[in-house]
Amino acid sequence: MNQSRRNFLQNASLLAAALPLANLRLGATESSSPMTPNTPASPKLHRGLLFDAADQARISANTKDPRFAELWKTMLEGDIAADTDFLEHKLKFTNHVIDLLRLQKIMERSSFIYFVNRDPANLALAKLAMRKMTEFPEWDSFVEGGRQVLALQRASEGTVALLLTMDFLGDAVTPAEREAVEQAILAKGVPACHATVYGLKYPDRVQGWGWNPRSEVDEFRNISLKRWPIILNATNLKIIPTASLGIAACYFRGRLPQAEGWLELARSSAKSFSTMYGSDGCYDEGVSYWGYTTLYLALFAETLWRTQGIDDRQLINYPGSVRYALAMTLPRLDDHRKMTDFTHVQGYVMPVVKPEFDIVNFGDANGAVDVSVAAWVRRTHGDELSQYVAREIGEAKFHYGMIWYDPAASEVPPEPALLDHRMANDLVVSRTGWHAPDNVLALRSGGPGNHEHADRNSVIFKAYGERLLHDPFRAAYVRTQPRWLLRLTEAHTAVLINGKGHQYHDGSEGTNASWAMATVIDFRTGPGWMTVTSDVTDAYQLVNASVTRVHRTLVYLKPDIVVFLDRVALKDAKASVQVRFQAFNEDLAGKVAVDGDDFTITRPHASLLGRVARTAGRTVVAGKLPLEEKDGVYPFAEVESAEAAEHEILTVCSAQPTGGTHGKLHITQTAGQWRVQGTHGGVAIDVGIAATAAGAPVVNITQG
Repeated sequence: MNQSRRNFLQNASLLAAALPLANLRLGATESSSPMTPNTPASPKLHRGLLFDAADQARISANTKDPRFAELWKTMLEGDIAADTDFLEHKLKFTNHVIDLLRLQKIMERSSFIYFVNRDPANLALAKLAMRKMTEFPEWDSFVEGGRQVLALQRASEGTVALLLTMDFLGDAVTPAEREAVEQAILAKGVPACHATVYGLKYPDRVQGWGWNPRSEVDEFRNISLKRWPIILNATNLKIIPTASLGIAACYFRGRLPQAEGWLELARSSAKSFSTMYGSDGCYDEGVSYWGYTTLYLALFAETLWRTQGIDDRQLINYPGSVRYALAMTLPRLDDHRKMTDFTHVQGYVMPVVKPEFDIVNFGDANGAVDVSVAAWVRRTHGDELSQYVAREIGEAKFHYGMIWYDPAASEVPPEPALLDHRMANDLVVSRTGWHAPDNVLALRSGGPGNHEHADRNSVIFKAYGERLLHDPFRAAYVRTQPRWLLRLTEAHTAVLINGKGHQYHDGSEGTNASWAMATVIDFRTGPGWMTVTSDVTDAYQLVNASVTRVHRTLVYLKPDIVVFLDRVALKDAKASVQVRFQAFNEDLAGKVAVDGDDFTITRPHASLLGRVARTAGRTVVAGKLPLEEKDGVYPFAEVESAEAAEHEILTVCSAQPTGGTHGKLHITQTAGQWRVQGTHGGVAIDVGIAATAAGAPVVNITQG
């Protein structure tokens, strides 16, 4: 049933014109497609894509649940008059990046409020938004062959938003309004989604992707899309049009024979994309992109099951994926300091993560973990830890959480084993607990991924409610902007060789993956400690062929001591090595000071003291990234080791809440073994680290 791209595009306009006015819903059971897995008996099929009329009382009750109180309050506070004025007088049909997104958000919010409250003002606003979207000549900023619009952002999201809006509005949508929406989806949504998913499956058949000449995207036109049909196969931008095409296919299946082919293509694409998740559910693009991607994967799986009786809800390890999201949370104390705003593109201010919903933000990750996926996983998989996440962890950001959440479902807290989490993609997170006062250490090992930074072996450390070793937020997506610097190794708590970081791309194709690899070669845990060694040699060799070793070993003595051992070696060459420790100063409340071989990073609620092992040619200085003040002030401490063929740099960091005293810790080196001894926080410490010729050093730990 899989259609060729040419036949699909030829038939799309005819399908839209031929679509009957009747509001038909499928009653079909599973087809005999070879894609069909062995599944349980089909359930009773429902009218709604995500809910039935009988679910309204439960969903309405969820809007009053404390878990969703802030989200619901924000939705109700939407300015109907301002939104109406925007839609009627200010909306530009060539602005897909900002204006069409705002329209979509208005439509989603107002239609959901109407579903809950039957409020006529929100009904009118939702219908206005729905009509205005159908009036857009096209729905996205990307095209193939200079003609066919692609669904990489707005056309895919917008297709789903329109279909769900009609479900929320129900019988309030007239037959004529429904026909107009359906024809718009068939003319501007489905063809764009199909062309995108088909092109990603068969990149050799693509004529050429580019920027829509009629779309207001001038800030991005210098980004080449030539290789995007290959690049996007491993990114979140594949699953959104995939899910949207699949959901549209579910809606039209039984009314249009071509929908069978759409559904087969969408399921094939989702299945191929599922390999982007680790066997444990981890995800490479960062936890905010995990949320966006996994939400749409769940939306497709839920719609497919409810409307067709086809069960693809085991496509990835969903319970494990919730555990990945849980591991990447980093709640911290809120001191109510305003973060400086930065504009990403004209009209769009880069969002700020609220402290209580902070995350391990490797790469471009810049949004809180949302509860929606966890609520769905609890409902569909019976996973009690997912209920804990849905109820206790992260932020309620989307109305999907209110659709899926069951307040009566049982929960269990995270098991102790999750406190030290090495993921299948070699991210490592070790912690003392899950709340703002708890301490968290995170290491970015592993391979490349879309939306990554040049950050291999970089570290984030949060203690006593403060980010003390930092990974920058809100790096520029466009290489010509000054904050592109925040993507580079120089802006991370990482190693430089001769002042240079490891391999990274030049941004000419966007925020795609580099070639930089790092590998965890040792990971061990015990009562109150974790140690890990990561090898990032290959990534630095791509910049300097003389490099033969770049290893970072961390010894985490819980709750608040982190020992760094950075080992760098070169063959037939000498180089200087710098180790940077970045302070969190995005609210202008971070300070870095140096005193001899020690450095201090101070935040309002806690401080970090770094003690650097004294060696000839070793210096410690304070610095800041070379950005103008308008682009942010990013201070750091830097340990430099003078030119040599081999380097071992040992740094012992301790954290204390404000008003606390850092303990006396002494560093010695005898017969090739480093020794850290002393007392901190009333606990005696004795750590031995013996380097080996190859592989990870041998670590011996005594605490008492």
